[in-house]
Order: sequence, then structure tokens, then C-alpha cells
Amino acid sequence: MSSVLTSRQENYSQWYNDLVLKGGLADYSAVKGCMVIKPYGYGLWENMRDQLDKMFKDTGHQNAYFPLLIPKSFLSKEAAHIEGFAKECAVVTHYRLKNDPNGNGVIVDPDAKLEEELIIRPTSETIIWSTYKNWVQSYRDLPILVNQWANVVRWEMRTRLFLRTAEFLWQEGHTAHATKEEAIAETEQMLDIYAQFAEEYMAMPVIRGVKTANERFAGAIDTYCIEAMMQDGKALQAGTSHFLGQNFAKAFDVTFTDKENKIEHVWATSWGVSTRLIGALVMAHSDDQGLVMPPKLAPLQVVIVPIYNKKDTEATQRIDDTVAGILKELKAKGVRAKYDNDDTTRPGWKFAEHELRGVPVRIAIGARDLENKVVEVARRDEKTKETVSLDGLTDTIQNLLADIQSNMFNKALKFRDEHITKVDSWEEFVKVLDEKGGFVSAHWDGTSATEDKIKEMTKATIRCIPLDNPQEDGKCILTGNASKERVLFARAY
Repeated sequence: MSSVLTSRQENYSQWYNDLVLKGGLADYSAVKGCMVIKPYGYGLWENMRDQLDKMFKDTGHQNAYFPLLIPKSFLSKEAAHIEGFAKECAVVTHYRLKNDPNGNGVIVDPDAKLEEELIIRPTSETIIWSTYKNWVQSYRDLPILVNQWANVVRWEMRTRLFLRTAEFLWQEGHTAHATKEEAIAETEQMLDIYAQFAEEYMAMPVIRGVKTANERFAGAIDTYCIEAMMQDGKALQAGTSHFLGQNFAKAFDVTFTDKENKIEHVWATSWGVSTRLIGALVMAHSDDQGLVMPPKLAPLQVVIVPIYNKKDTEATQRIDDTVAGILKELKAKGVRAKYDNDDTTRPGWKFAEHELRGVPVRIAIGARDLENKVVEVARRDEKTKETVSLDGLTDTIQNLLADIQSNMFNKALKFRDEHITKVDSWEEFVKVLDEKGGFVSAHWDGTSATEDKIKEMTKATIRCIPLDNPQEDGKCILTGNASKERVLFARAY
């Protein structure tokens, strides 16, 4: 099956598309710029969603749902917000169709024009803060810790499956607090949750940081982010958490009476991750043979493939009975396992198919294996296999899954760390970007003009200013002006 994939070295972009399509994660849609998430890909998203949902609820958050459609006037209330999203908004102008009198199907009914246009949500701050105004009167009503699982639309001209599509799935948290300190603490807490999820579940190391003014979320005071490194040396923003200050509370007049009986505006945060994480997972771990799935998130963790002679019905039955027992034990331990006994395909084809789809562990069992009370166990991450005793097989598999998870993280961490390069001159900066890639740690003079110029000249952006960044005197790589700290540049998705 690997022959159907373009190699990473030959064409990384095509390799990625091949994996998403042929690995069964997604497909193109009849709607330009949108995608169909196939059952295997949606199973992966469900595992991501369920784990994140648990982490949110463990920190006191609750789920709610807000409308898909937002009055256009709402977006006008926060100037920076609308400026950031205006070019990406899909607009609903009419509410009815009618049959074309000329017989050409249906047309928009010109008499059904909306009094006010509605925006399909690109994000939900405005509709949510218009609602919070009705929920908050006193400090006793705070904090509000709400999350929403939803879809959003951001009209994209250049799309790529999972990484950038006109419609995508995500979660967006929106919280309201009585004090600035509480809101900042919430913003930082959610960033830590995202980082924990990325590293412990996706096996993907990330750098926690703060965005520059140029790169922060429209309408935010500060945007915190986690940045990951893909195998082609490009960065990918994997999650963001925004301290919104009182901007949206003032725009929608959300006030409360504090303990001293004074009227104050509420302090706000928002935070989110999306199905873009699936694209990150694919690019961080997969190889030229197919997907490589971290066991904690893999839709299928273990597949069992029988090796038998169809004519030997007695041996076939013994294998089936043995596998039934193995499956029962694995599933009792929470392992997502499947018996692939489809008799229309040969074992070799199944091996290649499950390798392409990134199943972490494959077990092969035949009549001779039963006689010897063993099975063959193959691990996807290292493409190795070994003979394992049937006795204690469930414990062996659980330990193996844990080892694969940690091995994938350590491999990605080693790659990431090898692709963080300190430079002190413009010549070094350009050379590393062009020849090595990865994160480039360099001094910057702190101005938006310099940041824009570097982006224009190299297509590299400041991915983040790392949290707890060491302070050191230096000179900006472009202007030579004084700088107090390094920032991380990279070309990015």
C-alpha cells in the first residue's frame, strides 16, 4: 500500500494529502473549500474531543451551545474584532428560495431579504457576550466557565484538508470573571491544558508562548499559544488562549456589582482548538508507509489478523475461539481492538492496509502459533515485530501501547529540539530558514514594522515569545536595534 503514497522527500505537501485521503481520514466535498470527515477521521476527532472535554470539566467548565447565525451589527461593536474577521465572513442575506419561473430550478426569492444580514459564525465572542449581558448582574454570578463544541466558517481562498478549510469543527471556551487576575489565570490554565493534551495524548511536544501584537487574536489584549514543529521544519499553531480584558464586556455593556457595591465591567477570556489538530498529528508522526497514530488517540489501537487455511476448518475455529478470548480481555482493559477476519482479502494486504491507517499494534496468529502458545506482535512506530507468549498477552499489549506512546513523543521531541537554532545575524537567519528550517531563535527590536519587513522578505513569522523567556541583551537581526530577549521565528502553516 505504501506504493500509493508520495514520499515526504519527493513532495511533502502531496504526501500529506495522500495520507489524509488514502488513510481514510477525510475526503473532498462538493462544496469548494469544505471537507468530509470520514468515520476513521471522525473517530480520531471524537477521541480528541472526549479527552479534552474531560479536562475542561475537571477544571470546572460546562458545555453550552450558542447560535450559528450572528447579527451583522454584533460584529460592528468591537472594532478590532470585525477588522480581523471581516474578509472571512459568510453572509446570509435571504431566508427563502422559490421556483424559477423560467424553469431553471430554484432561485433566491427577492422578496425574502432579511432586514439585517446574518453572519455564519467565524467565532462566537459577539453572540456569547450579548447573551452574558443577561446572565450577569452581581459578582455572585461570576465566574462563568462555558465551553462550546461547534462548527465555524471562515471563508478561505487556499484550503488544505484539516489544516485550513472554509468550515471546520472546534471547541471555543468563553469565560467571564470579576477580576483581571482571575481572567489571566484562566487564560494561562487553559494554555497549560492544551499543552498537556498535545504532549501526553498527541505525543507532540509544544512550546508555550505569547503572540506579538501583529499575530494576536482580533480583539484580544494578549494571545497565548502552543506551537508545534512538523517534520518538514514548518511550525504549526496548535492551540490558542486569549485574554480579552474588558473589550467585549464594554462593547456589549456586560457589568456587575462587585462586593463594594461598585459597578464594574466583566473580564473575559476565550480559547480554542480545532480539527487542525488532526493535521498536526499526521504531520508530526507519520512516515512514507502511512499514518502513525499515538495509542491514546488512535481510533483502533490493536488489530488481530488470522493466518489460516480456509480448508482446515478445525484450525480456523480454534483460532477464532482464541481470538475471541483475547478480544474480551483487551476490551475489558479499555483497549480498542478489532478482529480482522475478512476472508475476501489476504493477510499481506491487511498488514499493509493497517500500516497505512497507522494502527499502533498488529497481532498475527496462525495454527502453528496456537500449538506453540504464541502470537506475532508488530508495532507500527518502529516497524518491528516479535514473538510473544499468549500467557499474559493483555498485559504485554498494554505495556507496549504505553511504550509506543512515549517513544513517539521522545522521537518528536528530539526532532523539535534539533530544529531550534540560535542565530545572531541576518545572514545566519536566512541560511537556517532556507537550508534547515525549524524554529529560529533570534533577537527582534519589538516593532511591528520590523516584524512585517522580516515576514515580507522571508515568509517567516514570529511564532511566539516563549513563556519564561530568559532576558539577554542583543541586537535585532534586521535593524541592529537593541533587544532584551529572543523570539522564535519560523515558516508556518
